[in-house]
Amino acid sequence: MNKVYKAILGVAAAAIVSGATLAPAAVMAWGDSAGGRTVYSLEEINAGKLGDTITFNSITNGKIGDERNFVGAKLSTDTSNVWKANEISVKDGDVVTIRLYVHNNSPKGEKKIAEGVSANFSLPTTVAKSHTVIGYLNSSNATPNRYWDEVKLTSSEDFYMEYVEGSAKYTNSKMGTVALSNNIINSAVTLGYEKLDGKIPGCYQYDGQVTIQVKIHKSVTAKLAKTVRIKGAKGWNESVEAKIGDEVEFQIEYVNLTSAQVDNVMIRDVLPTNLEYVKDSTVLYNSNYQNGTKVVENTLTTSGINIGSYGVNGNAYVRFTAKVVNKSLACGNNQLVNWASSTVNSKVTKDDASVMVKRDDAKCHEQPTPPTPPVIPQTGATEVTAIALGAGSVVTVAGYAIASWKKR
Repeated sequence: MNKVYKAILGVAAAAIVSGATLAPAAVMAWGDSAGGRTVYSLEEINAGKLGDTITFNSITNGKIGDERNFVGAKLSTDTSNVWKANEISVKDGDVVTIRLYVHNNSPKGEKKIAEGVSANFSLPTTVAKSHTVIGYLNSSNATPNRYWDEVKLTSSEDFYMEYVEGSAKYTNSKMGTVALSNNIINSAVTLGYEKLDGKIPGCYQYDGQVTIQVKIHKSVTAKLAKTVRIKGAKGWNESVEAKIGDEVEFQIEYVNLTSAQVDNVMIRDVLPTNLEYVKDSTVLYNSNYQNGTKVVENTLTTSGINIGSYGVNGNAYVRFTAKVVNKSLACGNNQLVNWASSTVNSKVTKDDASVMVKRDDAKCHEQPTPPTPPVIPQTGATEVTAIALGAGSVVTVAGYAIASWKKR
């Protein structure tokens, strides 16, 4: 396999000079489970200095430059092969592709197969002007057996990142591009060469890359999710069908997305006409009250309730019951939109849920009473002609109204 490395040596040197493959790194932010792995040049690999050791991403002048800088990013609209290795500027609405390069550095190919190879990413879940994404590469028989590198996303305003579901992919020369599980964010996913079995031989012909995408959202201080269900039912939805007289349960989920503790979180719910709050039905769930605690004040739907303080990613659930009534329901289908809000330091976050109610009672089928023509006043003879003309006009209008009603 030495010939492969020798052939790439010139290409890698050119790439470093031109910056065509990887933007130069000003600050190195990599690490490994060994506390600083041994690194090699392509010339040292070719000279056999690595020996029988299996190691990943430890070549200082490889295909992507310094392989320790193996996590990079670029905008998804960027079709070039230039990856920002350390920092990328983003704005609201951008979709960013993040790449993790995978290379077993052994030149001995299938004689030195890395086992148990997997990868995962750590994504921040708070709101800030700068976020660091860390990519991890793992192998059970490599030295060291865990590697990491990071890339920073920055903006002029606060933002948070959303992982794009289903965006994780692995690409190599054997399988092409294959989908990876969304577990790449929560835990780790297995990689491979011929299949996703954790086995990757050594040398460049077996290398590959993992990519994921994240979407950039302008600053919010909290997540607020409003859901509803028929009382006693299981599962929560954004809307539910109900009948007059039914009781429905609403749930408001609050999550602190800032990078610090927040105090005096206020939750308020605005019930629409035709939904009535059921007294003493508000219950708060959080880390202090995992089984729920009844809220004494019946102010959720008026001035709101104070649910306390929450650390980074701290969350709570507020549940309450409302009854469907008929104060002003129109005949046919009605959508009753229920808004909830959280307020922290004057910053408000809102979400809604709907109750769909169909009114189809007897009154909806009653025929409307035709309008009664006005009474023509009796006048003297000198006024008969003019008044008769006026009366004719009135009758004509009334006639059209009645005819129109009969056609409905």
